[in-house]
Amino acid sequence: MTVGLSMIVKNAAADLEACLASVAGWVDEMVVADTGSSDGTPELAERLGARVMRVRWEQDFAQARNRALQGLQTDWALSLDADERLDAGSGTAARRQWRAQLAGGFDAFQVTIRNYVPSLEARVWDRPAERNRGEFAEGRAYPGFIEHQNVRLFRRCQEIYFVGRVHESVGPRVQAAGLKLGTARGRIHHFGLVRPPAVQAAKNRYYRELGRKKVQEQPADPQAHFELGVVEFDNFGNYGEALRCFERTLRLQPGFVQAWFFAGAALARLGHPQEALAFLQQSQARGGESAALQELMADCAYNLALYKDAVKGYRAAAAGVTAVHAAILLSKRGLAELRAGDAANGLRHLHEAADAEPVSVDNLDRLATALVAQQDLPSAAGALRRRVESFPDQPQGYLRLAAVLMQLEQPRAAQDCLSDGLKSLPAEAQLQAAWRELQHAAGQSAGGGLKPAALAPIGVHE
Repeated sequence: MTVGLSMIVKNAAADLEACLASVAGWVDEMVVADTGSSDGTPELAERLGARVMRVRWEQDFAQARNRALQGLQTDWALSLDADERLDAGSGTAARRQWRAQLAGGFDAFQVTIRNYVPSLEARVWDRPAERNRGEFAEGRAYPGFIEHQNVRLFRRCQEIYFVGRVHESVGPRVQAAGLKLGTARGRIHHFGLVRPPAVQAAKNRYYRELGRKKVQEQPADPQAHFELGVVEFDNFGNYGEALRCFERTLRLQPGFVQAWFFAGAALARLGHPQEALAFLQQSQARGGESAALQELMADCAYNLALYKDAVKGYRAAAAGVTAVHAAILLSKRGLAELRAGDAANGLRHLHEAADAEPVSVDNLDRLATALVAQQDLPSAAGALRRRVESFPDQPQGYLRLAAVLMQLEQPRAAQDCLSDGLKSLPAEAQLQAAWRELQHAAGQSAGGGLKPAALAPIGVHE
């Protein structure tokens, strides 16, 4: 059994060497299809031992990947992107076992893909981040990751090819042809979600453009409408348009469980918790039982002032989630308990959550919110100082701490707080405006009870 690496690339010189090094010894051939690089990617690929094809880019990922597959001469294909690394184990025994799976009667294999993320509060679709323990050296710089599976290793045959202008996959073809699908050893490490914000933003815009073309070409495909809705929801915060995409999905396929979930999520973000609950209950009735669904239903209950229901929902959602997300749910539960009248347990759980996961800005914000509501302003200031120390690049921390310090009649400390913020973020307009307002107020009164509007305290209701 021979295996070949198949890739499409454009301006991937910064990543290509590490990607190809990760497959050394695991594949018999490497084919890199270049779609128009200007950074020397094709020449680098050739120096690294790959056979390079020039492929005309026609705004269709599936088409380009299928052209790359045509260049392979091996029995099996492994599909990677330049910002990915294969991690199938180490040593001769691991290589032997990896190859042996190809003779097991399967036609294709799903591979676990570990997507590194810049924050433990990140999500990919409805999946929360897990803490990164640093097993893979190149990924140690990132706090978390989110895993999913995709068909990346497959037998070369006429039935298996990529479909979809964007979010392309061979998975639908494997299923449609009734082929045998297994799960491969090892994983793929993906670094595309931790690229610089400008790079990620440009990619998001381009994927939205291709997604719109896809739904125009495939108007009866519910998956195409769903994918575009997720792009609008996750990458642009365009919840109204996302909702319309999910509703189109459901008209075409009423049993699409995730579309019910995301439609509910969009309604929740649009400020319609009652309508959101109706969609979420439809998702649940169709078998959607994820922790994310339970959490979102609890969020809706909280926003409808059904605090006891929210407490039950957060408690149920915490079963089986990662430690990171368990702390987030405990924090939300604490705030709901507080609003339900159980101040002792609420504050205890809020403190426990902030201590268990101090790198969660939301946990610290919820704790500070609760302490302000309880008129424990010194403790609220302490929680917000922790926030500023942990997240010095976020202006809201300085603004909220300054607001609480003003309520404590400590204008000098509030000025120092804003001054520190401006040292870290000198171009931040909100901090500049708050500083000017505080300076103006200080010049008009010697009293310590000033509370500029720009420094209004955080509210009880998140």
